[in-house]
Amino acid sequence: MSANGPVVHIDRLKDIPIFAELEESALESIATAANEFECDPGHVIIQPNTAGSGLFVIEDGTVTIETGHTVLERGAGEFVGELSLLSDRARSARVRAKTAVKGLAISRFDFKRILESEPSLALKILEVVATRLADSIHQDH
Repeated sequence: MSANGPVVHIDRLKDIPIFAELEESALESIATAANEFECDPGHVIIQPNTAGSGLFVIEDGTVTIETGHTVLERGAGEFVGELSLLSDRARSARVRAKTAVKGLAISRFDFKRILESEPSLALKILEVVATRLADSIHQDH
């Protein structure tokens, strides 16, 4: 995975569903905090049982999320890594690039700072987390 530095244009953030309706000031905070990353297919982005280092937003490509017997996919406009940041628990899954992936990484420190100043973003993330949890419960039955 290579990091290209914090050169994220606000218009790119508006194309990502969790950021689309945020105020300009919030988008500026995220743009300053975000680092671009790219990785090749097969690269492990998140390793289970490690501390959460940040949030990863997928702009292009697909990742797989491996949790025990379940394999999920996330693609462009989706994010991974939020659970360990919201709960301060170790990562619970392995996230691997299925295809070449381009995205944005936001550090744990910056993620928490942004959530404190932008409660609407916290609500959007919680909505996605709740939907994912409901979907997983529904799949088990």
